[in-house]
Amino acid sequence: MQKILVLIISFLVTPAFSGCMEVEDNRVIIEEPTPFDFSAPIPVTTFYHYGNSVSALNGTFDDFIENNVPVFTEGTYYSMGVTTFEPTLGVTMSGALFMTAWNQGQNGATAIVKCTGIREMTNLSEYLCEDVGPATVPNSNDPYLYVDLWTDRIMKFDMHALAGMTVEYSDDDGMTWQTSAPTSGVYTPQDHQTIASTPTPPDYFGPPLQYDTVWVYCINTGAQGPIGSQCETSWNGGESWDGQVIGHPASSQCAGLTGHLVGANNGHIYRGNPSCDGPAAYRSSDGGRTWTEHTINTETGTATHEIALATDDDSNVHAFWIGENKLPYYSYSIDNANTWSEAIMVAPPGVTGTGFPTVAAGSTGRVAVGYIGQSGNGSWNGYMSIMTDAFNDNPLITTVAVNAPDDPLDNTEDCGYRRCGGFGDFIDLVIDLDGRPWIALANNLADEVGIFGTISEGPSLRGDALEVLLPILPGGSATL
Repeated sequence: MQKILVLIISFLVTPAFSGCMEVEDNRVIIEEPTPFDFSAPIPVTTFYHYGNSVSALNGTFDDFIENNVPVFTEGTYYSMGVTTFEPTLGVTMSGALFMTAWNQGQNGATAIVKCTGIREMTNLSEYLCEDVGPATVPNSNDPYLYVDLWTDRIMKFDMHALAGMTVEYSDDDGMTWQTSAPTSGVYTPQDHQTIASTPTPPDYFGPPLQYDTVWVYCINTGAQGPIGSQCETSWNGGESWDGQVIGHPASSQCAGLTGHLVGANNGHIYRGNPSCDGPAAYRSSDGGRTWTEHTINTETGTATHEIALATDDDSNVHAFWIGENKLPYYSYSIDNANTWSEAIMVAPPGVTGTGFPTVAAGSTGRVAVGYIGQSGNGSWNGYMSIMTDAFNDNPLITTVAVNAPDDPLDNTEDCGYRRCGGFGDFIDLVIDLDGRPWIALANNLADEVGIFGTISEGPSLRGDALEVLLPILPGGSATL
């Protein structure tokens, strides 16, 4: 009798013999929440990753602490309506955005396009872009724009026929402009200019400053050796200049071109420049009169002359460049550029080549780097890679493409490796008072129109604790 019972039980529970009498599995599978369970799906243009293109989507809550946490982020852009070339931009305390527009201004002058209403609009037709540049200044070959981070003065720096420079400034969001005397160039050509400001330099021992910040500009003379780059200083807000001096350490000069200048809260001023060994930072502690060289990395090499530098609120220095393998690298210094962290490659998965590096920093360790990158289909897109805790041992990198996949900025095979349409020698990146990053780009397939790339949603890069930005209306190709 015992053998019969075993056979019956086996027949009832063994699927191989039960036919349609399978036992139904009523177990409920409860999925654990992940750090990426946002209220909306992750956009196809957003990538959460670590260095070297390693996806972060398998990360757990234990992997993300304090400021190093994922935030729903989406990229977008807004057209300024006119053509640009080598775009530089600035944002003032009022929230107005400004970008250069070569040969687009009144009477042939350089246009300074001012855009307002982007953050507040409920319809894409509600934001306004207009030329507010001075019509009396002749058009320059390479217009350059910078907003003084301490005084809010807009600096308009023009280069004329590779032979001379003029600086104009506005203290009222571009409503009126003051034209200074021309700068005192000595050598020609004068090209690849950059201008920035800084509070009182630590090694300044002259008379009391006549303005709240010191202005410094640097140019490339096209010559290496003892001449190389030249720099000049204004102690009175641009009214007069002290004369051009050698803009690099006298003992070393392996590249004449100069990256964008950036000032720090502690009075140092920096610019990127390739050293003889790799990407480097030049530092001046006396308002641009003398410089020291600090090599950042000796392993990656550099594919372009642009070594981008930025400083955060605590005067830490952040560097960004394109390595010899055409991929972007980031490093930081917490001791005034004397020593540097190990470089990390910050491109997201799928990006095979990059160009035109730029960087900006907000609060301590909050950084955004910008570049154009080529994806697998050969198109070039505008990217921003954001780190809310760059000093973390394994920082989370949130990368956004500001343009949609069907709206590339260019489709030329080597666009990121040379001058290409609206991309000349450089692009630009700033962070506004809310902590929102803005990148200056060109949409070459839309007649090289200038565009402001940003994030419609995402983390703020300012403030002690990590906060989320107020959402703004996405733009994109509809604004063209």
